[in-house]
Amino acid sequence: MIYRVMANVVGVGLVLLFASLPYRYWTAHYHREPTAAIGFVHGILYMVLLVSIANLAFRRRFPIHWIIYVALAGTIPFLSFVAERAVTARVRDGRL
Repeated sequence: MIYRVMANVVGVGLVLLFASLPYRYWTAHYHREPTAAIGFVHGILYMVLLVSIANLAFRRRFPIHWIIYVALAGTIPFLSFVAERAVTARVRDGRL
């Protein structure tokens, strides 16, 4: 459950971070605060996501390639949503 919440929160944070990047450059570098703040929060939440991935992986004995795939999904916009759905479906079906 915590993994699902964190994957979605980190995914939203990453989308917001990428959406704020053009604003940073359109304002002639005077207003970096939104991007810096969103990036900082995303980084902290990503670390919490990694802990929740490790917790789920050890409990369900994920193969190493799944752990890497799910961990990297939090760094690519919209991919964390796809990975969350895939992991949730496989855990519910008993395949992971």
